[in-house]
Amino acid sequence: MTGNFVVTARDGAARAGVLRTAHGEVRTPAFMPVGTKATVKAVDPGELRALGAQIVLGNTYHLHFRPGEDTIAELGGLHAFMGWDGPILTDSGGFQIFSLRDTLLEVDDDGATFRSVYDGRPERLTPELAARIQERLGSDVAMCLDICPPAGVARAELEDAVRRTVLWAERQRDLPRAPDQLRFAITQGGLDEELRRSCSERLVELDFDGYAIGGLSVGEHREPMFAATSGAAAFLPEEKPRYFMGIGDAEGMLGVIERGVDMFDCVLPTRTARTGSALTREGRLNLRNARFTRDPRPLDERCGCPACTRFTRAYIRHLVNQQEILGLRLLSLHNLRFTCDLAAEARQAIERGELLAWKHEALSRLKGPAE
Repeated sequence: MTGNFVVTARDGAARAGVLRTAHGEVRTPAFMPVGTKATVKAVDPGELRALGAQIVLGNTYHLHFRPGEDTIAELGGLHAFMGWDGPILTDSGGFQIFSLRDTLLEVDDDGATFRSVYDGRPERLTPELAARIQERLGSDVAMCLDICPPAGVARAELEDAVRRTVLWAERQRDLPRAPDQLRFAITQGGLDEELRRSCSERLVELDFDGYAIGGLSVGEHREPMFAATSGAAAFLPEEKPRYFMGIGDAEGMLGVIERGVDMFDCVLPTRTARTGSALTREGRLNLRNARFTRDPRPLDERCGCPACTRFTRAYIRHLVNQQEILGLRLLSLHNLRFTCDLAAEARQAIERGELLAWKHEALSRLKGPAE
């Protein structure tokens, strides 16, 4: 598929746009809820739609092991399997090389060998296998397998990660895909501008459908990360979508949007919900706090989610403290709605040419004391 992305408005480096996929359009900037094992935890696909989610993620590594890509393919593909008829992006397993590095046995130019987190058996993941898994899953956007080093590694390790990332992208560029499946490459280089530029230029020459900015938000300080994001986005084509991997807090989301990013994902909304906390326009609320015991207000006066339109802070606090599943479900619904709304409001601000003023006002409210 060509011509899958169009920029519809600009405000400085920020842009609003539309990504066209086999299962519908995604208006950007867009937050992508993470459905690691073919489910966004505790949330029904219909609820996701109602919350404003346009596209969700599936995890190649985990779905490969349980239940397996061939099983999913036999059942009609990932969309049918999980009951979601909108766009799906699948990662490649590359992040697991970073996040599960304690299980990593070997990485070489051919691929990575690690112990399965399910049964401990040695398993091999190559660029070719990552592409095949995603072809069988039938996702709308398939990511290339890459190497994501942690923050603070020596330059030699960064150089090696860039070299292998490009090598693996070359091998994946023309492999078989699902019908109309888009394939995104991932740029690496950490905070090193020279390496980031080199990696980006070599991947852009391969002409992928889109590009992700990887290797950031992995432990580095926030300001250097933003500076690196500005540089990384500038190295990528204007006419292709840009995806920042793994950011979901308000400051981070708005910071990368300002710097030209179109898409981003994170487990933060649902993970925060499972700790008993709500993300609101006035800051984060810890519902375990006793001061909410008799609080008759909704979590957020301006929110239209099921938690806010039907229940009080006092009731949700009661559910959380009694370890009732409904409490964590309501907080998950709310936090996802908050995050999707934030991306949508940023898009509207870009269209008005008022992103910076709107962002300053939004973050000023959010930076109140944690509760």
